[in-house]
Amino acid sequence: MARKMLADGEAPVADGEQYDYDLFVIGAGSGGVRGSRTAASFGAKVAICELPFHPISSDWQGGHGGTCVIRGCVPKKILVYGASFRGEFEDSKNFGWEINGDINFNWKKLLENKTNEIVRLNGVYQRILGNSGVTMIEGAGSLVDAHTVEVSQPDGSKQRYTAKHILIATGSRAQRVNIPGKELAITSDEALSLEELPKRAVILGGGYIAVEFASIWRGMGAEVDLFYRRELPLRGFDDEMREVVARNLEGRGIKLHPGTNLSELSKTADGIKVVTDKGEELIADVVLFATGRTPNSDRLNLQAAGVEVDQIGAIKVDEYSRTSAPSVWAVGDVTNRINLTPVALMEATCFSKTVFGGQQVKPDYRDVPCAVFSIPPLSVVGLSEQQALEEAKGDILVFTSSFNPMKNSISKRQEKTVMKLVVDAETDRVLGASMCGSDAPEIIQGIAVALKCGATKASFDSTVGIHPSAAEEFVTMRTLTRRVSPSKPKTNL
Repeated sequence: MARKMLADGEAPVADGEQYDYDLFVIGAGSGGVRGSRTAASFGAKVAICELPFHPISSDWQGGHGGTCVIRGCVPKKILVYGASFRGEFEDSKNFGWEINGDINFNWKKLLENKTNEIVRLNGVYQRILGNSGVTMIEGAGSLVDAHTVEVSQPDGSKQRYTAKHILIATGSRAQRVNIPGKELAITSDEALSLEELPKRAVILGGGYIAVEFASIWRGMGAEVDLFYRRELPLRGFDDEMREVVARNLEGRGIKLHPGTNLSELSKTADGIKVVTDKGEELIADVVLFATGRTPNSDRLNLQAAGVEVDQIGAIKVDEYSRTSAPSVWAVGDVTNRINLTPVALMEATCFSKTVFGGQQVKPDYRDVPCAVFSIPPLSVVGLSEQQALEEAKGDILVFTSSFNPMKNSISKRQEKTVMKLVVDAETDRVLGASMCGSDAPEIIQGIAVALKCGATKASFDSTVGIHPSAAEEFVTMRTLTRRVSPSKPKTNL
């Protein structure tokens, strides 16, 4: 007997409809796990289906924890940690460390430890679900109608389940560029599990994943060529900070190829021959396509329930994450809103509170912080200077600081930390903050709280800094860099 959730949060009661579950979730990634266990905490009877675990995803392979935990943020960050030691070894010499002989890097050892960690986390997510009373079902889920899910197994067997509500949280998958020889390239899935570390790597793309893998492979000693269509990497970020990232990538030995695309790949005795749209040729051990991701919606049979998608396959939802079918909901990358794990968690929590907790709660996409784990990292929150100019009714004030970190003054590394605040001239409210430098994500997370609370530039100025630290620079930037009018022409970098 299905159970009806009361608006005041009282215990659910039978509503006369026959369903196997109050909620059936398709996809046990970050959003799906959060949505299912929070719904269960409100008293709902919940089931969730997920594909069998494997580090590399496919039509029949997935795992509890989803992209972020298994083949995304977590293993990527582990590799970033590993790659960062190269610079640390170089920097240590002027601090008195004498390293005699060769320093060898064992890729297979790091790969083994990375895989062990994601296997552990896959088990952690399963235990979280089990301890929350959620029924776990292995297989690929698809819709039969707005209240029925069919779970298929690789052997062809199928089982159907009914639910009052269905939550789709199937995430996204890496896409490949359609050029001759595309089958010779890999995506981020495979890049996280390569059997051999490449000595020569070519990366196509200018977003998070491209920049991060460029830093990882270069940090591990590979020659890296990064190709992207724009003048600068990281389209959508603050233009000034994009320039900083580009300088840092080049400073670390990565070869940048702005305004350049790949036109053909072919196999040779020496490796993969790469031809660009400018006629350039080079040989690589590995070619990574990091050109974006596509919503995982094509195998869900959405039309059977009347669930609408947009032109790229993203599920259309309202401000509460409800689809065009009233009993079907969707969160995370499959909806292509802000494609970040913490955002999927927020959306899933709001969904559970709205549907099962008697609270009408909408996700708040204002001042969502994020980070690019390049070496060194970039982190931002709020509006870029360009976004502020587009939204501003009046002038904006820009405060910047570029300085040599104390550590670099000893190591002699030529790499500056850059910080930036964007302020509304009329209200004094801080609209955005960004930083490129060591520990940027850790610092910006705290700044995000301030922006969420509506902090003004005066609030920053009146805050006592922690000395000596890079973070204190955010509360000592009192000299105006520039005042900008919204009429200033927009860039197209």
